[in-house]
Amino acid sequence: MSRRSRSGGSGNSGTGSKGSGEGGKAVGSARKLHTRVRTARGRKPSSTRWLQRQFNDPYVLEARRQGYRSRAAFKLIELDERFHLLKPGLRVVDLGAAPGGWTQIAVDRVHAGKATNAGLVVGVDILEWAEVAGAHCFTLDFMDPAAPEIIQGHCGGPVDLVLSDMAAPTTGHTQTDHLRIMGLAEAAWDFAEHTLAPGGAFVCKVFQGGTEDSLLSRIKMLCANVRHAKPPASRKDSAEMYLVAQGFRGRPDDRDP
Repeated sequence: MSRRSRSGGSGNSGTGSKGSGEGGKAVGSARKLHTRVRTARGRKPSSTRWLQRQFNDPYVLEARRQGYRSRAAFKLIELDERFHLLKPGLRVVDLGAAPGGWTQIAVDRVHAGKATNAGLVVGVDILEWAEVAGAHCFTLDFMDPAAPEIIQGHCGGPVDLVLSDMAAPTTGHTQTDHLRIMGLAEAAWDFAEHTLAPGGAFVCKVFQGGTEDSLLSRIKMLCANVRHAKPPASRKDSAEMYLVAQGFRGRPDDRDP
């Protein structure tokens, strides 16, 4: 089972919400009529509600129109517009990348595969997933002790940005769900510590209630700026938010004496 459950298929309807597509285009007007889904034999009511939410979610509709693999692509777009994370020429690693929505945005914004100012994007997921044009896509457990070295080898050295939109499948038990996603956040940060270049940045999904004190203290010690944000594309009834850490100083044992 995959460690991550991508956010492109859960949450509220999002009707009337505002966000940004590429180029700053508003999201929310793609479909104004409310579509109802009839209950089918053998389908659980929760599945019917999920389908109805998907059919009426403007971010889902806009993702399909623009060819993004998930509505979550707009979360990264909105985070990038606020924090200026993605620039031409950067080296980016996307953890738990499947189905590839964040990888698509990263490829476009760092100019991966372009002739000039070319960046590089590596997408990693523990399960098999379809490759994204312009990215290096791997089926790999990023928690493997050898993973940072393998990925840095493909990047030609340390990277500029580590992304993680991973979330463990929810149980409905708030404390359990919080512990699960914080476990993934800790693993993602541990990977970032061993992979980021000085000045690099880290973006990771957490749940409302904040980041655990021990993890947050570690990140603050090693990064110049640490903030939490909830992009407009994140569904209102979702407890998710994002930790954004910028200005990585390097691990203490890696610094010059």
